[in-house]
Amino acid sequence: MTRPDAENQDLFSIADLASEFGISTRAIRFYESKGLLSPERVGATRIFRKRDRARLILILRGKRLGFTLRDISDYLSLYDADRAQQVNLLAGKVDERLALLERQRNDLETTINELRDIKQLAEQRLTKKAG
Repeated sequence: MTRPDAENQDLFSIADLASEFGISTRAIRFYESKGLLSPERVGATRIFRKRDRARLILILRGKRLGFTLRDISDYLSLYDADRAQQVNLLAGKVDERLALLERQRNDLETTINELRDIKQLAEQRLTKKAG
């Protein structure tokens, strides 16, 4: 996903980041509009630094793991703050997310079992009708 040479690069264009992470430039501008990224500007051109790239990695990871933009914003707001506070916030959010996913998994397992039961009953009725 990431380019090996990107780690050594200091400046990135919006197109560089979009290409590297397989997202649209519109998505990056959206994250910027929400205050999650703060590129420098040279005229109308956005210039992203390593810090912006690192934040984008965290944003995309957070989205992939199902965190809201609010959760991600809260986490990023502590990016330069006390590390212990950042880790505590992250641990709490991870616990919440795990609990939600476990509830969803249980709901899915219940639904799957119910659907299997319904299918079995339907097949039994079809077998009785055909016989």
